[in-house]
Amino acid sequence: MVSQATLGGVTRAGNRITPWTLAAVALALVFFAPILSVFAAATGDSGGLWDHLFRTVFPRYVANTLILMAGVGFVSLLFGVAAAWVVHRYAFPGRTILQWMLLLPAAVPTYLIAYTYTDFLEYAGPLQQVLRDTFGWRNARDYWFPEIRSMGGASLVLGAVLYPYVYMMARTAFLLTPAALFEAGMLAKRKLFFNVALPLARPAIVAGLALVLMETISEFGAVEYFAIETITLGIFNVWLGMNSLPAAAQIASVSTLFVVALLCVELLARSRRRFTNTSRKTVPLAATRVGGLKALACAAVCLTPVVVGFVIPAGLLSGFVLQGHSLEFDSGVVTASLNSIALAGAVAFFVIASAAFMGLVAHYEGGAPLKRLTALASVGYAFPGTILAIGVITVGGAVDDGIGAFVETTLGLSYQGWLTGGIGLVAIACTVRFQAVGYGAMTTGLQRLPPNMMEASRSLGHTFAQSLRDVILPLLRLPLITGGLLVFVDVMKELPMTLLLRPFNYETLATYVYQFAKDELLEEAALPALFIVIVGILPVIAMNAMLRRIARQDTSVPR
Repeated sequence: MVSQATLGGVTRAGNRITPWTLAAVALALVFFAPILSVFAAATGDSGGLWDHLFRTVFPRYVANTLILMAGVGFVSLLFGVAAAWVVHRYAFPGRTILQWMLLLPAAVPTYLIAYTYTDFLEYAGPLQQVLRDTFGWRNARDYWFPEIRSMGGASLVLGAVLYPYVYMMARTAFLLTPAALFEAGMLAKRKLFFNVALPLARPAIVAGLALVLMETISEFGAVEYFAIETITLGIFNVWLGMNSLPAAAQIASVSTLFVVALLCVELLARSRRRFTNTSRKTVPLAATRVGGLKALACAAVCLTPVVVGFVIPAGLLSGFVLQGHSLEFDSGVVTASLNSIALAGAVAFFVIASAAFMGLVAHYEGGAPLKRLTALASVGYAFPGTILAIGVITVGGAVDDGIGAFVETTLGLSYQGWLTGGIGLVAIACTVRFQAVGYGAMTTGLQRLPPNMMEASRSLGHTFAQSLRDVILPLLRLPLITGGLLVFVDVMKELPMTLLLRPFNYETLATYVYQFAKDELLEEAALPALFIVIVGILPVIAMNAMLRRIARQDTSVPR
């Protein structure tokens, strides 16, 4: 029996090696292996291709990636911080519903908003046709219209669906800032937003911005459709277009510098969150009632990102369906839907099960080293899908080679490669990618449990496994379900890893819509695309419930 000591009311197991800790270490190494294998694959011979790429296109990949990150970051900050402050500071008609609607753009995949806006704003689209008919213009030489397939267009559409990361973090920080600090600013005749709210919420806003930028680096569908050569698109083209996995891995290895930098920024921002007071005695600032033009201005600030990021793309897709342009639910759509649901359900189960196992063992049986290792195993979310795809295919190929050699030498049978030849590789890649979602839900739930629950159960004669099954896991049911739901929706929207690793004749809703949209046939795929958006609303409901729980702390009467 493992000796335990109680430190500060929390049961600790020390650093002794047990079967539970060994299993947790092994599982954590499995999740971390694809990232390490990217660097291993980069040591392969690219036949001089890397030198050629570095001298020709790689600088353009880096420059485009940095410019896109700057543009998307600016739009996300503008939409997210402004909306968060308005709904927190002012009480106006429609405020309650707008607080929820501001999260809706998170339900729209980035590639879908790129497809819909291109169809709506291009020369043959409905908007320019109306303008030509109204003003009598005959062709593009008679007027100027902004090009949606550009760096600016990509920055706008990506920022319009990624800003909820910043909005959630900023609004939470504003809610957790004590009213006394704002009142002190009022007495000093300072501007509350610039001199009080923004400096105190800066760590949270930077953390949300880091998540936005990580998603921007990972983006594939939108940048490929807009023909913007970023690092992620370069990896995809070199791997499949030039058939060079080592060269793609070498580009991916360099691109990890961006990811590491963003991770450091995000961790630094989180470490400085002590600027805000999160105690139960915190009373947020009461909202000020406004009317007339001020109320209209507040509503406009909140409605703009919602309309741009959700109403227009969802409305266009719905219009295609209602007009009869979309394909019916034929066998292809049904198969893609079932594949998506099955894959998303399997990955959600694997993520939650593995996150629960590693989190519980690290919390109750392991010491600080095991906690760090299990946390490190969830870093895959910060890496673009194309990079993880390289790592997973490298590990999967090595495992298949080992199994094949063993089967052939010992049993004399042929082995076709189960991992690299089936859907299992996609499931593994998605499990590694979204492990952070499940691990975050697990650790959040554990922090809310009384510290002596495991010790009390063990003192009654229950084993560690019995205590987990009968005491701990039932109390963690809600965060586990929430985490599983978030993973389910993320996998439903996942495009680059599924596109790279799927076997032949295997389609998900994301790849099905992509095949039509890249051939300028979005109308035909509007119904499955709309289904992806509808499913994406589920995590929006979960995020809104979390923000409402935080907002309940505000018991003051608006003045």
